[in-house]
Amino acid sequence: MLRGWTLPVVFLACGIASAFRQSAQGSTGGAVTLFLLFLFAAVLLSPLVFPRSIGAAEARRRSEAVDGRPIVYWRPGCRYCLRLRLRLARDARRLHWVNIWQDPEGAAAVRAAIGGDETVPTVVVAGSPHVNPDPEWVRRHLP
Repeated sequence: MLRGWTLPVVFLACGIASAFRQSAQGSTGGAVTLFLLFLFAAVLLSPLVFPRSIGAAEARRRSEAVDGRPIVYWRPGCRYCLRLRLRLARDARRLHWVNIWQDPEGAAAVRAAIGGDETVPTVVVAGSPHVNPDPEWVRRHLP
């Protein structure tokens, strides 16, 4: 759980340090600007941007028996996962999201599907895994 917050916390700490330095040099506007840029980056790299994750077993159960939605295996800090999430916009809520850093079973499912690697985002549609697919392709496969 904490591993997903490491990068955002580092960005926030750098933003505070940079803002403090700018402020000490007499540039209040520069301090505020730097802090806001680092804060924005920290939020984008945090798990807050993604829909709530569920476990791999629950995602498979829901996808197969309940609603047929694709499953996205992701991890915080992954720029390709962030790209997929942002490009899907509101449609991202129509997928089942599994954080492989929180769910060992999800990480194992990705390794099994990819051949030993934990490459994310891995989107599973109707039991077939697709590594880093185009967001428009994912949108076309939504029920």
